[in-house]
Amino acid sequence: MSTRLATGGRLLNKSRAVPFTFNGKHMKGFEGDTLASALLANDQMLVGRSFKYHRPRGIVASGAEEPNGLVNLGQGGRFEPNQRVTTTELFDGLSAKSQNHWPSLEFDVGALNTQMSRFMPAGFYYKTFMYPRPLWKHVYEPFIRKAAGLGAAPKDRDADTYEHFYAFCDVLVIGGGVAGLQAAKAAADTGARVMLIEQTAHWGGRAPVDGGEIAGKPVDNYVDETVAALRAMDNVTLRRRMMGAGVYDHGYVLGYERLTDHAPDTAGPRHRLWRIRAGQIVTATGAIERPLSFSGNDIPGVMLASAVRDYVTNFGVSPGDRTVVVTNNDNAYLTAITLKHAGLDVSAILDARVLPTDSALMEQAKALGIRVLMGYGVATVLGGKRVTGVAVCSQAGEGSVLEEIPCDVVAMSGGWSPVVHLWSHCGGKLVWDAAQAAFKPDVDKAPTGADGLPFVTAAGSASGMLLLGDVLADADAAGKAAAAAAGHKTDQNAATSPKSNDTPEAPMAPVWLMPHGAGIKLRSKAWLDYQNDVKVSDVQLAAQEGFQSVEHAKRYTTLGMATDQGKLSNINGLAILSDSLNQPIPQTGTTTFRPPYTPISMGAIGGEARGDVFQPLRRTPMHDWHDENGAEWEPVGQWRRPYAYVRSGETTHDAVMRETKNTREALGLLDASTLGKIIVRGPDAGKFLDMMYTNMMSTLKQGKCRYGLMCDENGFLIDDGVVARIDDDTWLCHTTTGGAERIHAHMEEWLQTEWWTWQVYVANVTEQYAQIAVVGPKARVALEHLGGMDVSADALGFMDWADGTLGGFDVRVYRISFSGELSYEIAVKASQGQALWDALMAVGAGLGVMPYGTECLHILRAEKGFIMIGDETDGTVIPQDLGLHWAISKKKEDFIGKRGQQRSHMVDPARWQLVGLETVDGSTLPDGAYAVGEGTNANGQRETQGRVTSTYHSPNLERGIAMGLVLNGPDRMGEVLGFPGTDGTEYKAKIVSPVFYDPEGEKPNV
Repeated sequence: MSTRLATGGRLLNKSRAVPFTFNGKHMKGFEGDTLASALLANDQMLVGRSFKYHRPRGIVASGAEEPNGLVNLGQGGRFEPNQRVTTTELFDGLSAKSQNHWPSLEFDVGALNTQMSRFMPAGFYYKTFMYPRPLWKHVYEPFIRKAAGLGAAPKDRDADTYEHFYAFCDVLVIGGGVAGLQAAKAAADTGARVMLIEQTAHWGGRAPVDGGEIAGKPVDNYVDETVAALRAMDNVTLRRRMMGAGVYDHGYVLGYERLTDHAPDTAGPRHRLWRIRAGQIVTATGAIERPLSFSGNDIPGVMLASAVRDYVTNFGVSPGDRTVVVTNNDNAYLTAITLKHAGLDVSAILDARVLPTDSALMEQAKALGIRVLMGYGVATVLGGKRVTGVAVCSQAGEGSVLEEIPCDVVAMSGGWSPVVHLWSHCGGKLVWDAAQAAFKPDVDKAPTGADGLPFVTAAGSASGMLLLGDVLADADAAGKAAAAAAGHKTDQNAATSPKSNDTPEAPMAPVWLMPHGAGIKLRSKAWLDYQNDVKVSDVQLAAQEGFQSVEHAKRYTTLGMATDQGKLSNINGLAILSDSLNQPIPQTGTTTFRPPYTPISMGAIGGEARGDVFQPLRRTPMHDWHDENGAEWEPVGQWRRPYAYVRSGETTHDAVMRETKNTREALGLLDASTLGKIIVRGPDAGKFLDMMYTNMMSTLKQGKCRYGLMCDENGFLIDDGVVARIDDDTWLCHTTTGGAERIHAHMEEWLQTEWWTWQVYVANVTEQYAQIAVVGPKARVALEHLGGMDVSADALGFMDWADGTLGGFDVRVYRISFSGELSYEIAVKASQGQALWDALMAVGAGLGVMPYGTECLHILRAEKGFIMIGDETDGTVIPQDLGLHWAISKKKEDFIGKRGQQRSHMVDPARWQLVGLETVDGSTLPDGAYAVGEGTNANGQRETQGRVTSTYHSPNLERGIAMGLVLNGPDRMGEVLGFPGTDGTEYKAKIVSPVFYDPEGEKPNV
């Protein structure tokens, strides 16, 4: 049985016991334990059930590569499924429950699937669930949905908080083992800004467990001294419990830090997502030990050899009293030696190799009295819910049992695979290392940036070095090279890497199946992917059925698609596939490594964007005034704008009608602060804006404004607004309320991806200014009452702008109109917005001033036939559809969207065109209604010949007005169309000019 040892446990504080529960059973561990080590210390070998066959599963590893030990952790607002027991640090009150079983972990009805395994091989679902077709809806689909997924979905609101951080450094070192420490120290000694991150709670990686000496001292001393030296350096940042999740272009790295998982009662965020920009990146991510494929290698108690010695050394836990070590390399002998020194029995070492002479580690094991059987392997593991023994066979044979050895634990080692995931995320290529039977980074094909220069370096075991001295030398060189590439010079007298006296190891022998000639009975119980129940026979079947691509075989068998993403299963699976295809492993290749390296919590991804700040509401400086004066709010993007100001005793419709008539007859104020305001500045700004807009902006004179249209590369209209020329190199572009961020991003994208040599600076200043539209026949009088600048038609003509002072406020006044009335838009600093609004309301009191909202704005613009982005456009409309040919320059050689508008379907005369629609009986057309014609189309539906884009009741015209897109509309003036309503009523409307009010355009020019 597994138990706590009286000695050992270098990471534990045995003076502090930590109580926890597993499946409701009360257990005890110590401070420093992981949940995995604490479970093993309490003899909890069975921790879960596999996904497909519900086979008993135990802990197999000790780190992030663990495929079996997944639990539901916590409860209520702190409940989280699929948490690895090997990376979960024990804390007081921890509550964990196993997953994927019913009614209990020990007795699971789903285990009956094991008896049916011969009928459920790889890809069985592709064949089984096709026929008979009627069974899909009522049998197959409900079954699949019920069986899918691991763990339970959280139901309560997350009680924790999360945050995002940004960091910048010259060299980022990922991995805090001895390689990472040495690389960080070498880089930091050059003066480079270094950030070192380690995903566990401890520095040093595997080295303190495996032992050895560095510079004549125990490896622990080297770790402590190096960490102390790094902490004392001002140019170094150290972070533990922080994973390098992904490496992207331009030295961008995503880091995932677990702040309080180990101490949930601590105040502050639980997780932190880091966005790191690094000049150079060193991946010192180590290597992962591979399992061996033999019958019964999934029974609880079969573990990686390195994990067994981790639990013994780090946590003082014995996974079992009697252990059989099975290996194809020398490294596993360290486990046998560690167990003997801990006072535990090693029944035998089964070494699949046949070597001419013993290595130093073999001799050391034999000197301790350990029985070593060379050329032998495991025929099958005995036991069910825990190991009871192994049946020994010759590795070269077919699995005939030569003897049975009773044991509690099988410690297996199939060699080591460098952790190449982060290296590969950004395009790093791999090369096959035949000596180690593993893929390692191809240093000649390192990930490169836009300048073609490498920016990622692998170090230590991650680059294929396995001996301690080689690891340190490689890491030292990697750190110095990274610092040099980041622009820092290495001191010629700088210290070299410390030396280590390594014990030479005998060559490993690739073993992909044990025994080599195993028959189908053994192969169908030899597991590759523990979580998804993928066997050696499944991969061989996939190859037999024609799945030769490793990516296809992966999806057909689900190999490597579990939560560990193939960290243990992939290389063995690739080798089995290659064997079946009779081709070398490098020819088969690897599957694609994608970020994140291990799962990231959804809370960390969202950060602070949750609840009220998930999408923060944007408010203008006058928001509170609007709220106090009856505003009914309308969401426009992230903004809240007044829809109408409803007075006591009136409906919203009444308020809109009142505001619309008053603005035409007297004076209206509109809070236009939400309109996008983007400054475009630089020597090439005019050239840039000529490409952005369909019409010419470079010829705009200072002090003048021009209406402009903006299209995407396909020619479709995406935004419109007024552009003002500020000075020789500066323009101010107004956008729609919901378009400011989108258009700013659109501009930046083109600058950064197409015209990066142009000298242009773009800034979104929307929230830096408040803007108020003063509209109506009495607008000029109101501004003259404020006093301070000449706003007469002679001094400030239509489509002019000027800086000046009004009522003591420094303002910029634009003589522009979206209403068709005499209109001024006044911009001031946002801090002065409310004060200017109050001043305008005061001077307008005797002039009949009223604030008006967005619905009044829409009616006013529709009366004038002005388009609204999002109403008259829907992503399929071009300016020509809207009769805006005049806003498309014939002088410019090019603009974004020009070629798109020249395609055949864009110049098709059958495209619907903008017209006005006037109901015959004065009623209001339904919004979005379609005009129908005679006959039906090929689908049996009534032919459509147009649709309503905007429709309102106009109090000024005392009838319903609408705008719409109609087939050949401008040529059909006076024709009456029918618009069926959803209530069964058919509305009749006549095609008219879209300009209903002041068709001569005299009002704005007074």
